[in-house]
Amino acid sequence: QVQLVESGGGSVQAGGSLRLSCAASGSSFGSNDFNVMGWYRQTPGEERELVAIFTDGDSTYYLNSVKGRFTISRGNGNTMVFLQMNSLRSEDTGVYYCYTYLGGVQYWGQGTQVTVSS
Repeated sequence: QVQLVESGGGSVQAGGSLRLSCAASGSSFGSNDFNVMGWYRQTPGEERELVAIFTDGDSTYYLNSVKGRFTISRGNGNTMVFLQMNSLRSEDTGVYYCYTYLGGVQYWGQGTQVTVSS
């Protein structure tokens, strides 16, 4: 089994910054297995949307509305993924979920709340 543990959410005023962290673990997997890792977010009544992700190796994808403001990065031998969020807007408010895909299975963290007040 894979476990994803997020941290770093919170409340901030518009224009502020937050950094999310996600640590992946799983006794059957090594650091090289976590090639696909990233972040989704969800607001009440809406579908979960992809925010940023490492798709394969160092290739990345960003949601258009966060390009230039958010940066995804890795750490700890690719078992951690971070999301630096700058110039936050009220529309960035939501629950942010860490995500990885291994062996045909999707894994999700428990989610961390990000609230941006205008």
